Parts: sequence; C-alpha cells; structure tokens
Amino acid sequence: MPTAPTKRLDTFANPHPERDYQIRIRIPEFTCLCPKTGQPDFAELDLLYVPDRVCVELKSLKLYVWSYRNEGAFHEDVTNRILGDLVAATSPRYMELAARFNVRGGLYTTVVAHHGLRPPGLPEAGAQG
Repeated sequence: MPTAPTKRLDTFANPHPERDYQIRIRIPEFTCLCPKTGQPDFAELDLLYVPDRVCVELKSLKLYVWSYRNEGAFHEDVTNRILGDLVAATSPRYMELAARFNVRGGLYTTVVAHHGLRPPGLPEAGAQG
C-alpha cells in the first residue's frame, strides 16, 4: 500500500534529555498552494530545535510536510501553523522554523517563526555551521 500524507507527527524519546543540543532539519521540497490563485508555492523549510523530552520522527515529518501540497495557505500562516504543530507534538526547549519561498511575481518571501527563548550562541535556522 502506498504511503499517504498525514497531519500526524510522531515522536521518540530524546536519547540525551540531560543535555542541550540542537537538531537541524532541512526540508528543500515544501509545496503548498497560493490561496488567491491556486498556483503552487515552493519553499525550503529550515527547522532548528533544542529538544526536551522527545524528538520529532523524520518519516512522520516528511508525511506531515507532504500533507500541505494541496492546501491553500498564505506564507505567514502556513509557517506559523507548522511551527505550532511541531511545538504541540514535541514541547521543545526552543524551536525555530524559517520558510524561504521561491520567487513569485518578482518577490521572494522568508518567514521566520520562533518558540521559546533562543539559547545564547545558537545561530538562526538555515545558518551554515
């Protein structure tokens, strides 16, 4: 049976809850639809978080991201919804999602949403390092 998109986010126990460490996940193939025109919007998502008790399971994250492919959403809304769902599923110490949308009408849009206080010295999501 083929895999299907889903809004369910699975987690697993953080193997090192005693330590602050960062997890970076690059999602280069995010797609949703423009709510005004119905045309596809393409973005690269960069997720950065410091887990607490659980981490997000990657296959479920992939299927979750895929679930937006046929949904209309403004860039600002979809970025904040995704961050909200990830925070609800994982209760991280800190989380940041940067959504860099491809050009549309000569404009590039980047939306960055945060949860919690950024630990000192932690670079932004998508920063090299």
